[in-house]
Amino acid sequence: MDLSEKSSRQSLIPSFLYSSSSAKTFGLEKMLHATPTAVAAGFNTNVDAVSQSKGFVIPAPSEPAKKIEMYSPAFYAACTAGGILSCGLTHMAVTPLDLVKCNMQIDPTKYKSISSGFGILFKEQGVRGFFKGWVPTLLGYSGQGACKFGFYEFFKKYYSDLAGPEFTAKYKTLIYLAGSASAEVIADIALCPFEAVKVRVQTQPGFARGLSDGLPKFVKSEGALGLYKGIVPLWGRQIPYTMMKFASFEAIVENIYKYAIPRPKDECSKSLQLGVSFAGGYVAGVFCAIVSHPADNLVSFLNNAKGATVGDAVKKIGVVGLFTRGLPLRIVMIGTLTGAQWGIYDAFKVFVGLPTTGGVTPPPSAAVAAGVASELAKV
Repeated sequence: MDLSEKSSRQSLIPSFLYSSSSAKTFGLEKMLHATPTAVAAGFNTNVDAVSQSKGFVIPAPSEPAKKIEMYSPAFYAACTAGGILSCGLTHMAVTPLDLVKCNMQIDPTKYKSISSGFGILFKEQGVRGFFKGWVPTLLGYSGQGACKFGFYEFFKKYYSDLAGPEFTAKYKTLIYLAGSASAEVIADIALCPFEAVKVRVQTQPGFARGLSDGLPKFVKSEGALGLYKGIVPLWGRQIPYTMMKFASFEAIVENIYKYAIPRPKDECSKSLQLGVSFAGGYVAGVFCAIVSHPADNLVSFLNNAKGATVGDAVKKIGVVGLFTRGLPLRIVMIGTLTGAQWGIYDAFKVFVGLPTTGGVTPPPSAAVAAGVASELAKV
């Protein structure tokens, strides 16, 4: 057999049949020594087998594993899924703390402290009472987390493209603030109905057992629009909270990598990067709790009292009370919550092959060069 004839037979073998396994190699050797007719017959048989297996393809040894492309639809879908896990699970886990906090805000004469609040709830409702309202908490904050993280990544990229590489590098904090605020406006529309039912279930004994009976009872009492009665105070609580959550997290993580860790982020282990995410998230959560606490008191008051207004809340609670009532517990709760959320979110991103959030921002010249290279690649 001359070289040209052997090469002709090799060209008949489709690339999707390449494999490093011994079984596939044995099959290829048989095909190489077969007649062209037999090879063609074998080719047709394998094509039919591939088509019947719903497109299953054996990759060639040199073919790299497919990764999620940054800022592609798959990227935003992954961020949305990570947001669902990070917010839904963490808020559900701290339901007992949230329950005591809401009751301290609504009835401070009865629930005077954290320890007494837990004691009263345990005495009156038992262990099961600590998780009252966990279903609307899980569903509401899962929806909120999906929109919060998914749209934050979208708006951060969108505003960065509008500003251009040089201005993005120079005014990155404004990009973080604008992106997070835009995302939270959408996220709270998903959260508000569940938050209204949750507060009513948690603070009014006998109102309902949970979401299944609490939602229809709430709608019957105040109408469907009543579910959004607290949307403005909710925006007042959540938008400053989220702006602080994302902007301070990005700044804290950047400074940790810049000053506390003696090597670049991409040289750090994934476990160290996730530790940085949790630490940055916890510190950011403390700031979040302080900034958003007055509005949190308003939301709890309005969702508990039928027909109440913001003015009624200020008269009843007082200006000082808006800033201080239930604050220590909320700092502990939100700090832990935010740290865990960033940890879970970035862990999910690492799991699907994406980098963790935040890090040292390149200088403007490097950012401009990267932007030019990106545009040239598109061309």
